[in-house]
Amino acid sequence: MLKSSIDKATGFEKRFENIDTVVFENSTEASKAVAQQIAALIKSKQEKNESCVLGLATGSSPKGLYAELVRLHKEEGLSFKNVITFNLDEYYPMEPDSVNSYVRFMKELLMDQVDILPENYHIPDGLLTKEQIADYCADYEAKIEALGGIDLQVLGIGANGHIGFNESGSLQNSKTRLVALDHITRVAASKDFFGLNNTPRTAITLGVKKIMEAKQVILLAWGEGKADVVRKSVEGEVTNRIPASFLQEHNNVVFVLDKEASSKLTRINRPWLVEKIVWTDKLTRKAVLGLALDLKKPILMLTDADYIENGMSDLLADSGPAYDINIKIFNKLQNT
Repeated sequence: MLKSSIDKATGFEKRFENIDTVVFENSTEASKAVAQQIAALIKSKQEKNESCVLGLATGSSPKGLYAELVRLHKEEGLSFKNVITFNLDEYYPMEPDSVNSYVRFMKELLMDQVDILPENYHIPDGLLTKEQIADYCADYEAKIEALGGIDLQVLGIGANGHIGFNESGSLQNSKTRLVALDHITRVAASKDFFGLNNTPRTAITLGVKKIMEAKQVILLAWGEGKADVVRKSVEGEVTNRIPASFLQEHNNVVFVLDKEASSKLTRINRPWLVEKIVWTDKLTRKAVLGLALDLKKPILMLTDADYIENGMSDLLADSGPAYDINIKIFNKLQNT
């Protein structure tokens, strides 16, 4: 079980969250904790003389995780000889030795630095003809099924909520397939391809169905840029507009976050909605400004009812009525 020195939130405090979340001070600490969990799984499988089947992701989020797994191999003797991996996706078309190939990414960051058997790691083939793709994707899934499924799936999350390259609009029962990439995804990747015009428009991705069938899922998200989609995925409705929200229906999933990526979760962004707090000047200002923005009302027009109906009755009891709080915050804003 993942434990963080800074995240001691109880289940009650997490009651707005439909997916378990663990917040770390930074991505380095988080990556080390996840690596330890993966290492423990690998070792437990070794003790039973079993294969450990991992689903792996690419992109910036898992880089620290792979670096720590390599360190565990080189410095602490963690063996990967019983590990079998399946990567989520690959751009299409894509040469395996291209600088932007996920084959190259995985070999450089992990596979070539540990003792995994070359035949035991699988990455979608970016050189297939279009006529070959359907059969290839079916075979990719069949290989996973023959091994009893994925023991642990590592995910990142796109700004639009994609997991793998399952973009907005993907169905929960979608299979491994060729997909068109969302404009948001292509823009995010364009810096690696030296411009949008050079960025692939399609990719091969593991389907949502296989991701949901994994025995355990760990999703990594770092940075303020992921905060909004993390909140929507964890606290919002289950919708194919945000494929990561499907994970609310998985029975063993955790979102591993740094402080910035967690910053819009209700328990962090609006703690007064989950527990009794001490109303400092900073929190009062944040709460009142947020209330005014949510209700699209000037601060001076906020009423007692607005405070009560939006979980701020404690503030009203401590510092009210609303008029007094409004004037205080308004004057502070005028003087900043």
